[in-house]
Amino acid sequence: MGSRLRNIQARAAEHGRLRTGYTQGKRPMRSATWVVTSHSEEHVRAAAELWGGEPEQWQPLNSTITQWRVITKAASIEALITPGDPLNQYNEMWSAGGCQRRCDGDTELLSRQPCICAARFGEDWHQQKKGVVCSTTSRLNVMLPDLSGMGMWRAETHSFYAASEWGGMVDMVLAGTDGRGFVPVTLRIEPRQVIRDGQTKKFPVVVVELRGVTPRQALAGPMTAAVALDPASGSQAVAAIEAPRPDYLAEAEGALTPDDVGDVYRRAFSAGHLNDQLIAALKEIADRKKEEAAGPDEDGAYDAELVDTTQ
Repeated sequence: MGSRLRNIQARAAEHGRLRTGYTQGKRPMRSATWVVTSHSEEHVRAAAELWGGEPEQWQPLNSTITQWRVITKAASIEALITPGDPLNQYNEMWSAGGCQRRCDGDTELLSRQPCICAARFGEDWHQQKKGVVCSTTSRLNVMLPDLSGMGMWRAETHSFYAASEWGGMVDMVLAGTDGRGFVPVTLRIEPRQVIRDGQTKKFPVVVVELRGVTPRQALAGPMTAAVALDPASGSQAVAAIEAPRPDYLAEAEGALTPDDVGDVYRRAFSAGHLNDQLIAALKEIADRKKEEAAGPDEDGAYDAELVDTTQ
């Protein structure tokens, strides 16, 4: 994983964490659904109302401070990527004494040595047992629009496979928005498996997906907060912008008869494009077409009613 150097960003207060696992006593457990933790009982109870589960008090390992958590029933939750650069990624090793290593993939930043894991185990170092090598750690700051407060929530994963996906997704979004505006996403826990040395290994991976918008819209520039909060209305608005408005006057000028001009009028009416200026212009063209129809055609003949003179 290459280095992703990031400037310090001004951020709102952190309300809590979005986790893919929990502890049962001192035993770590994986979860197929999101685990929401916070110092705020109110936030956790609100999360339980939205996504199911029973709120409970909880004490993290190696901490004397009690928090609140809920093991929800939701494998997917809606979130917003906020302005700025929301992602940081390092290879880290932690112990009861704190962070022992933090590596950007090239340099171990605490000791300033070259990557220790790669030096010992080569490019497939991540296949070693946990605790022997660093864990690839990705932290994504998002806003949960359906919970109270304007603070941030930190989604964290130690998946080697999720790291490149998160980095690629965020880099593409930043390329389109330049770090400005909100982007609606879904955070989804997806079960995956790999076969290695004849054994099948199953594990969860957190996938970050665009929600309610297309790549064209996400890369077209910053979205307004209103569009990010209601992507469906934004999609309709963007679709209306992207669909070119017909040149009704050009179509009317190319019409052969006044009735054809009437067809143009009716289409403009159905599309909601009629206004006083367009109505007047179409009427002028229709009147002109009517006068032209009354004159001789290209063979010098006049349109005339057939009159029965045998009577």
